[in-house]
Amino acid sequence: RTLSAGEMYLFDTGGQYLDGTTDITRTVHWGEPTPLQKEAYTRVLMGNIDLSRLVFPSNTAGGTVESFARRALWDVGLNYGHGTGHGIGNFLSVHEWPVGFQSNNVPLEAGMFTSIEPGYYRDGEFGIRIEDVALVVEAQTDEPFLTFEVVSLVPYDRNLIDLSLLSPEQIRYLNSYYERIRAHVGPELRRQRLEEAHEWLQESTRP
Repeated sequence: RTLSAGEMYLFDTGGQYLDGTTDITRTVHWGEPTPLQKEAYTRVLMGNIDLSRLVFPSNTAGGTVESFARRALWDVGLNYGHGTGHGIGNFLSVHEWPVGFQSNNVPLEAGMFTSIEPGYYRDGEFGIRIEDVALVVEAQTDEPFLTFEVVSLVPYDRNLIDLSLLSPEQIRYLNSYYERIRAHVGPELRRQRLEEAHEWLQESTRP
């Protein structure tokens, strides 16, 4: 069907390259989103951020921390009906067993790649998903703890974020993420002389 500027658009993108596999989902709205759409999107983003910045003990199974991606939705009685993430293969399967956040996935270890992808869907109206690829890394703690490093460097849709719902910590995380996007992606767009894309990137990653 024909898309219009007055609705949400969810696009799940990815490719397989010799040095890795990408799987990134973004949801955008080119017009005026409804209050429900903005709140639902923001709560999905909050869940994505909360899980991405989580510090947790080594040898923790993904299913143990999965609820951090759902908590902001649960707070207002919302949820989603799919898994929160899956392993990413290196030039292999996009959905690579046995890493992920299901109850039967293996404990997370440094060096594993997983997607983090909370969402919210209202049948016949709109769908939201925010999916990033994250690397499990050692946290800067005295004891052996882990955390995630998001390696997908794509801005989120400012038009759909209700800043009043975000905590100061979530905003700091978002600004730090945007600084990384500018530092890594900006020079490459300039090198390729993609000035329009570079201008879009600068606007989309304002603090």
